[in-house]
Amino acid sequence: MAKRTPLEVSVAVAEAAKMADVDVVAAYPITPQTHIVETLAEMVANGELNANYIPVESEHSAMSACLGSSATGARTFTSSAGQGLELMHETLYIGPSSRLPMVMSVCNRALSGPLSVWGDHSDAMAVRDTGWIQVFVENGQQAFDHILWAFRVSEDHQVLFPVMVHHDGFHLTHVIEPITLPEQEEVDRFLPKPRYPYALHPDNPVSMGCYAPPFIYSEIKRAQDEAFRSPEVKQSILKAWEDFGNIFGRYYMPVEAYRTEGAKVLLVTMGSFSETAMVAVDNKRDEGKDVGIIRLRLWRPFPYEEVRDLVKDADIVLVLDRCISPGAQAPVYSEIRSCLYQEENRPQVFSFTGGLGGRDIVVDDFEQMIDKGFEMLQNGSEKEFEIIGVRE
Repeated sequence: MAKRTPLEVSVAVAEAAKMADVDVVAAYPITPQTHIVETLAEMVANGELNANYIPVESEHSAMSACLGSSATGARTFTSSAGQGLELMHETLYIGPSSRLPMVMSVCNRALSGPLSVWGDHSDAMAVRDTGWIQVFVENGQQAFDHILWAFRVSEDHQVLFPVMVHHDGFHLTHVIEPITLPEQEEVDRFLPKPRYPYALHPDNPVSMGCYAPPFIYSEIKRAQDEAFRSPEVKQSILKAWEDFGNIFGRYYMPVEAYRTEGAKVLLVTMGSFSETAMVAVDNKRDEGKDVGIIRLRLWRPFPYEEVRDLVKDADIVLVLDRCISPGAQAPVYSEIRSCLYQEENRPQVFSFTGGLGGRDIVVDDFEQMIDKGFEMLQNGSEKEFEIIGVRE
């Protein structure tokens, strides 16, 4: 029988990796990710997890070790955050282009400078185009669930792309929440043993990671992108969520709607602040305002069709980003506007940026965003972009 127990979210992520029966963990500790790999190291040392833990000297080495591990067919896990993810950046492109399955838990953290160990989505947006499947979670249970889901998707022979599971640094990583831990038998039923079809073996030597001259590089990247966008990958992602729900009772979708019925103003959020925004939506609904929220879970590949369907009846869409793109539009806002650009009756899209460097966005902040959305609905607005919570 599944048991519900209070766990720090980072420990819950480590528990998920253990229940997934990972073969190799290669990681370097960095705030706010440290508790995940520290817990896994203890599990291996204590004999609770039969895996190889590789203590590397940097995040660059961690991903390099993971690439080699995955290439041999081993179930591979790592974790990183912020500056560590950036040190790893160079090697992140190799996994997708070589179709190497693995899972990484990213504990989202602001990037220098100035130096910050606190959470925002700067690191996530810095790696958005590396070719990894990427999802965002909102709480500890979702963090646990999506580690299992990520292995199922990544190792699917229709997919074979690495997967990042993003959860917010400190707002999730260091919070203790009640987590439902399933029985190992249930996990084994959902997550079969890995059978990587291209695993390296001395009896069948192949070359990997070769140099590509200009006459072939474009064709390789086109093939990678076509595979990433393919219906088969999308179907595998959806099927894994469906099967997860059928076994564990918790269902997920690429984009999840909350109180969107008849809403003329919609919030778009991603990550842990979505739950705070839902409280603000409840308050404004109680005041008689037709407002709802859509929460992006699948970030890459981007769920264009689902977003278009959910916002088609709205007049105003308010997009919250948790990072800045200097000199350009914020990333999620830009993606939403691009998604809707060719729609005949597209809503007006407005950009909010906040929660930078770990600063809280509270219910009142979301209520003010919603109020501004209704002001725009009535009076229009010349502004397209606003940073919230900044002291004058």
